Amino acid sequence: MKKAEDIKKKISYSRKNFWLDTTKNEQKAAMKFSENYKKFLNVCKTERESIDYTIEELQTKMFLNLDDPTIKDSSKFVYKVFKNKAIAIAVIGKSPISEGVNIVAAHIDTPRVDLKQSPLSEDAETRLGLMKTHYYGGVKKYQWMSTPLSLHGIVIKSDGEVVNINIGENENDPVFVMPDLLPHLARKEQMGKTMGEGVSAGNMNLVFNSIPFYEDKEEIKNGVKLQALNLLYEKYGIKEEDLLSAELQLVPSGKARDGGIDKSMIISYGQDDRVCSYTALQALEDVKEISIDKTSIVYLFDKEEVGSDSVGGATSVFFTDFIADLLKHNGEDSGSFNLRKTLINSNVLSADVNAAINPNFPSVHEAQNAVHMGYGVALAKFTGSGGKGGSNDATTEFMNKVIRLFNDEKVNWQIGSLGKVDEGGGGTIAKFLAKHGCNVIDCGPGVLGMHSLYELTSKADVYSTYKAYKAFLSKA
Repeated sequence: MKKAEDIKKKISYSRKNFWLDTTKNEQKAAMKFSENYKKFLNVCKTERESIDYTIEELQTKMFLNLDDPTIKDSSKFVYKVFKNKAIAIAVIGKSPISEGVNIVAAHIDTPRVDLKQSPLSEDAETRLGLMKTHYYGGVKKYQWMSTPLSLHGIVIKSDGEVVNINIGENENDPVFVMPDLLPHLARKEQMGKTMGEGVSAGNMNLVFNSIPFYEDKEEIKNGVKLQALNLLYEKYGIKEEDLLSAELQLVPSGKARDGGIDKSMIISYGQDDRVCSYTALQALEDVKEISIDKTSIVYLFDKEEVGSDSVGGATSVFFTDFIADLLKHNGEDSGSFNLRKTLINSNVLSADVNAAINPNFPSVHEAQNAVHMGYGVALAKFTGSGGKGGSNDATTEFMNKVIRLFNDEKVNWQIGSLGKVDEGGGGTIAKFLAKHGCNVIDCGPGVLGMHSLYELTSKADVYSTYKAYKAFLSKA
């Protein structure tokens, strides 16, 4: 029996529970790491807020803006912001950049509800002021009804002044809601329909205000809408025309909280994919303090939740443009040939979350190949759907290299796929980065309730993800 156990231990693979496999000091480190992560989640609910946070962090760590004309060639810690929608950060190593770089690439957009470009209206029947909306990304629309929402974003006025909007996060702020239908009257309107049909996009109108504008108690046509515009003008100097070019987003107004009686988890909006963007940033800041051979880069992209197109997405020119800028900054040839070879020689972790096996809905997972909460960061050789459609499918050589690195660096890791074959599926930015010839594999923590208003992660997995990215950036 002992021989069998010895053989099993030697040659079998099994996930290792972080809380049973690590030291008390490691467990304390995981709990401590998540405190600042929760603060990050509270202040970064949009991609622009994530960019602002990142720039502030980088400047305190002495990173320099690569677009600054006064920057010196000797600067080894640099970053670049692209159209206020994406950012890339680099720690330049000892070897030539053209020999290849190590990249962790995440996204900073999240499923949400946007305001339409001409949002403000007054309902003729109820005389309530409404904001018209358009949901963004893969959401279950019914989840967004009758829940407190905050309004975030920017408005650029006619004179060019930029106004930052953040209403609903402070305790004394008002919050907003899209009222759902009461069950007493929902039998025909909702109950007989599928979950996807129960709430349509046309039902997702935000109640914005109810007091009409009046003069000498005289009723004014569309007075509720006028009062809303008047309040916006008095507080922010915003006119209705300014709203047409605005970028305004509705997000849950709650804060990140500890989850579970043991406080081993985190409950928060937007952990897909801010858990990866935060851990990647922290890992790179730590790499700055050690001597590295290969250059390390973190990319934070926009628009992953809607296909990665648009100016700040992973398909934009920014991915290659930043590498070219680094080559030039480092005194190397930044021409097309050298740029292509640099990318081909590079390694990438597509840093995105995976679907942890859900105890309430286990049938959509295959337990043997699913991600388990608390067992470390997950490596996904492929995502996609059906016959691996829309996936990257990492090479076995690169996957083996990453596994050996994680083992050497004592990173808690596991293998995980996104649900049963033919159950559904999803994608990441991996395939867009792989087209440049890089080695790419998906790597991130498991999440329960992905794309819902309040997602659940394990502090063990968040910390393991940070350790994985740090090991990769410094030693891959």
